[in-house]
Amino acid sequence: MAPIVTKMLATLTVVGQLSLLLIVAFLVFKKLNWVKARIGNRAMLFALIVASVAMLGSLFFSEVAGYEPCKLCWIQRIFMYPQVIILLIAILEKDARALVYSLALSSIGALIAGYHYLLQLGVAPPLSCGTVGYSVSCAEKFVMNFGYITIPLMAFTAFAMIIVISLIGIYRNNE
Repeated sequence: MAPIVTKMLATLTVVGQLSLLLIVAFLVFKKLNWVKARIGNRAMLFALIVASVAMLGSLFFSEVAGYEPCKLCWIQRIFMYPQVIILLIAILEKDARALVYSLALSSIGALIAGYHYLLQLGVAPPLSCGTVGYSVSCAEKFVMNFGYITIPLMAFTAFAMIIVISLIGIYRNNE
């Protein structure tokens, strides 16, 4: 079961990355109104879906597949999990200000996930406290799909998607 779910999450990561590229292409070609019309009114819902899939995916890896989260994984979870609750309440209360909170949490989470991915690739130097203590090494790769997708890259992609979705929603709401 773990290989099937892992491949599904990796495929969703690729879809997310392609979606981000498509949005950037639309912005480059001055199609901002088209993007705002498709995403703007539903930004909180889209961000909630991305955050929920990311949360469930990370819980799958630790609780079902049995991969012990490293310290950086735990920190990334701290910035992803609350977004599910915040965005759900915001949707129910029709409070678009939650996109600002989501943007802040995702920006910090993306920095950590990006560093974590670079650490796994051997590009970034490890933090002195990152691989000691009662945690697995942050450089360990439990998953590698399509030749480049690891769990931190999945998290980075989810954070990046939430950042872009939040920015579009905030921009749409401030018009």
